[in-house]
Amino acid sequence: MNGRVQAQVEELPENRVRLTVQVPSGDVHHAVEHAASDLAQSVKIPGFRKGKVPQQVLVQKVGRERLMTEAIETHIGGWFWNAAAQTRVRPVAQPEYDFELPGSDEEDWHFTATFPVQATPDLPDWKTLEVGAIEPEVPEELVQQELDALRATVAELVPVDGRPVGPEDTVIVDLVSPKGETRRDYVVELGRGTVVEEIEEALVGMSAGETKEIEFELAGDEKQVVSVTVKELKEKVLPEVDDELARSASEFDTLDELREEIEDRLRAQISDEVEAQFRSDVADALVAASNVDASGPLVESRTRELLRGLAQQVEARGIPLETYLTMTGQTPEDLLARLREEALRSVARELVLEAAAEELGLEISDDAVEALVREQAEIVGDDADATIERLRETGRFETLRDDLRLRDALDRVASEVKRIPRELAEAREALWTPEKEKQPTDAKLWTPGS
Repeated sequence: MNGRVQAQVEELPENRVRLTVQVPSGDVHHAVEHAASDLAQSVKIPGFRKGKVPQQVLVQKVGRERLMTEAIETHIGGWFWNAAAQTRVRPVAQPEYDFELPGSDEEDWHFTATFPVQATPDLPDWKTLEVGAIEPEVPEELVQQELDALRATVAELVPVDGRPVGPEDTVIVDLVSPKGETRRDYVVELGRGTVVEEIEEALVGMSAGETKEIEFELAGDEKQVVSVTVKELKEKVLPEVDDELARSASEFDTLDELREEIEDRLRAQISDEVEAQFRSDVADALVAASNVDASGPLVESRTRELLRGLAQQVEARGIPLETYLTMTGQTPEDLLARLREEALRSVARELVLEAAAEELGLEISDDAVEALVREQAEIVGDDADATIERLRETGRFETLRDDLRLRDALDRVASEVKRIPRELAEAREALWTPEKEKQPTDAKLWTPGS
């Protein structure tokens, strides 16, 4: 592609917009080549195999108008949504296109798209908003869990007699398959997932010298049986929580130093989580205090994105989506309704943050977007320049710019609202006021903590 799709926005009455979209010649040429390839697969021309028809022969057969129509109709939607993302307009219905077909694929081309958009939210003075925040605290039980995990790393394994295998023991076993394949003196540390679940469960309660036949499933619903003999049983003897533990399990010399490091680390993690929750609550509070109407194809497409993401997550664990629904007691209709509520909330947040970004005059430079892409590419080992080029070609570069702009808007709003104790915010939320009776039911989707 030789350039970027450009667009000019003309605001019309009744929350309608007309976009005039300029498409560079390189994109037009790419669209024509793509359309020619598709048509070549379906058009029969004597003397040529399908897909091998030269473009000039194809044009003689189907006509230039049909080729250009195919090229525009298959690509105009992508050009439009790219332009919509660049100009930050949010359609609530499919656009009405107006254009004349290109005379050739060697010149720039333009079209117009007219459509209704989301009404701009009426933002409050967010400096007057009160948003509850949790005070980060490190529970003693979390510190103790960390200490216990360290104790386990330096624990001594001691042979045990006179009792059966417990759920946290280490067991030495012999494994024998029906085909005679044998693994002698195999060490199984229960609770670590080093053997299949059926074997772990069967080992608990067995005694030294006992043999048991255990059946379990392989991939493809195939069954297998293995003979397991417990030869020796050992348990962990944890060291005392003292300075010696600090020296043997960490780089610190005293228990006090070790505890301080654990508390600092946990406090940093908890603070990050608390701040993330606060920012989420700030966005919801801004939505609740604004006149927001989240609707249209953006909500529907966001719902589909959430559904695809959920399906990929559960199927990555080997669970079909239908099975997941059964396990969680949901119907497909229940799931879609829940995801649509999430999509409504997500889009409503974007609308108010976009309005805040406009009010603040926030802009994100190309350098800032590229810096983020390079940082992420370095983490995953991708070619940063190739990634940036791909993002520009697909329009994702502008989407990423918009994401950063909304993030900066939330940074600003979150720093300027009134932060109050979470308990006070929840107490006020529980109080009945006449104003709450006047709020439309839909607002419940957007109140903090909903």
